[in-house]
Amino acid sequence: MTSTRTEPTARARHVGLALLALALGGFAIGTTEFVTMGLLPDVAESIDRDIPTTGHIISAYALGVVVGAPLIVSLAARMPKRALLLWLLAGLGVGNALTAVASGYLPVLLARFVAGLPHGAYFGVASLVAASLVPAGRRGRAVSMVMMGLSVATVAGVPASTWLGQAVSWRAAYALVVVIAAVAALLVLAFVPHLPGDPSATIRSELGALREPAVIAAFATGVVGFGGIFAMYSYIAPIVTDVVDLPSSVIPVFLLVFGLGSVSGTWIAGRLADWDNVRQVIGGLGATVVVLLAFYELASFAPAALLCVFLVGALGSVVAIGLQIRLMSAAGDAQMLGAALNHASLNIANGLGAWLGGLVIAAGAGYAAPALVGVALAAAGLVAFLVGLRVAPVRTPVHA
Repeated sequence: MTSTRTEPTARARHVGLALLALALGGFAIGTTEFVTMGLLPDVAESIDRDIPTTGHIISAYALGVVVGAPLIVSLAARMPKRALLLWLLAGLGVGNALTAVASGYLPVLLARFVAGLPHGAYFGVASLVAASLVPAGRRGRAVSMVMMGLSVATVAGVPASTWLGQAVSWRAAYALVVVIAAVAALLVLAFVPHLPGDPSATIRSELGALREPAVIAAFATGVVGFGGIFAMYSYIAPIVTDVVDLPSSVIPVFLLVFGLGSVSGTWIAGRLADWDNVRQVIGGLGATVVVLLAFYELASFAPAALLCVFLVGALGSVVAIGLQIRLMSAAGDAQMLGAALNHASLNIANGLGAWLGGLVIAAGAGYAAPALVGVALAAAGLVAFLVGLRVAPVRTPVHA
């Protein structure tokens, strides 16, 4: 498998600025991924489809991540990592530009698929680069700094672009992402050091990590367990208007609260990962079950709904970063692929949660019902993780 070790001389002179550059790329990705949830009714009206059907564009983005993550990382393992990051940011810009100009259901669906292709690969490469810039005892926190960009996007990028989309056009939100991706590329070029690829890497050696039982178990946990969060959050816009019974102008407030939870969870998750990422995942999934159940019961009461949305955002970050470290450790020398697979699993969860949530809504169960779907999925993910610990323990630390 590919060696992921880098020499100390390759480390950045300005580690903080390098991590900031990597995080800004994550910010662009987080904005484009989550803004669709807040603009779903606007997009549905524009393309003349109902909300459950339009929800498929969320699934299309997730499918792009699932296809792109292992494919791009395995094909590009020999490429210098900074150059690969720049190509991935360029691909992100192209996908969002296509979304901004697409008209009709199928063109928007295809554009979202293209926009999703660089997502997992970017976080896989960026996480490994971040881990190479810091001492061994701080690598969980370095990875969480990359993910912080995604979390901050839910606080700043998503509410702002949702407001922009509602005030101007939903297309303007995706045009904004193109600009952010371009700025991130410039910062990566300026501050991220040159890190060589592995000339001996092959597609077969990279994808060999997929045979590891611990990788399979952690991947399955992400697919099922994180689907519980997306089952509810994918339909946050109609939940706010139809269940909490608030005007659509309040939707950005709920997105902001989710983002604040995500940022808080990301900050905590980096420290938990450096302490014990196994307990981190178990506790995060268990708490997610409880919070989603509470959300279902209390969603009509606005303060309780807001608190639950905050907690769901925090727990999502705790689980996601815990699984990322778990997969990087389980993948051995193919740690870049392991990190990318985490985002593939989370985006399968994205599509699965949105699809199952749409099914129960279409069946007439109401917009609060996806939270119950989330309870079942998070519980199933917890079971999968516990089974994986028994059959495939991991002792390999994350290395640079």
